Amino acid sequence: MRILDLDRTGLAALRGPDLSAAVAASEGRTVVAEVFADRAALSFDGRTGVHNAELMAAFGADVIVLNMIDRVWDGTTFRFPGLGELTSLHELAERIGRPIGVNVEPGTVPDLRKATQDNARRLADAGAALIVLTANPSTDGSLDGMARATEEIRTDAALWVGKMHHAGHPEPITAAKLTRLVDAGADGVILPIPGTLPGVTREAAAEAVAAVHEKGAVVMGAIGTSQEGAHTNVVPHLALTAKEIGVDAHHIGDCFLPGMGDPELLYAYSVAIRGRRHTWARMAR
Repeated sequence: MRILDLDRTGLAALRGPDLSAAVAASEGRTVVAEVFADRAALSFDGRTGVHNAELMAAFGADVIVLNMIDRVWDGTTFRFPGLGELTSLHELAERIGRPIGVNVEPGTVPDLRKATQDNARRLADAGAALIVLTANPSTDGSLDGMARATEEIRTDAALWVGKMHHAGHPEPITAAKLTRLVDAGADGVILPIPGTLPGVTREAAAEAVAAVHEKGAVVMGAIGTSQEGAHTNVVPHLALTAKEIGVDAHHIGDCFLPGMGDPELLYAYSVAIRGRRHTWARMAR
């Protein structure tokens, strides 16, 4: 089963190991969009509107990841601008026709965003298809801390772990550090795409991706340093380099328009890695 071939219903139902397997089967042609959970799109008028998750899905994202979940979640109920109050992430997945991931972090963050077994379990029970264990800037996140947190988290959601940027704790991102995440229990690893973070070279990234694949996990290549708001002419370089090093999923960060990347950049990236046929099919579905 390839994520490329699934319709809205199939995508919304995708979770856990099936999600990671569907991404792996699509041979580097999965697009993941991260958005702030508490932001509506620019068309929001205060009465009815469109959430950022809906807009990025419309431009071709296969998977949506929510950042800053603590701003809309009180532990039981989710309150999304433009969508209203939802009792579960299942509802959000069904509404936009995409699997929903949620960021959690091991660093100095609010309690409901912490990478704990309790938070991960409650989010998975609420319908999160994917737990993304990562770190926002200035939160003291480290790969060692992520490995320790990964060892504690067990749910039926997929678990992808790693850095999209230096997250306030600069350190080498090496094959050894990333494979440790897999050994700790991650079924996916996150790696900055070469060209987005100083020191992450094409050669080192390719070596790390190969090592993670050998361990049986998928790799998400991330744009998390505001280049999600660059001009679309940067897309061929980033996208094709990411495919060359072997990533399975391509992440577009949330830092451009309020709480999301540039939808047109996401569209151009999607066309670069999978062509117009698959891009248009995803948008139409």
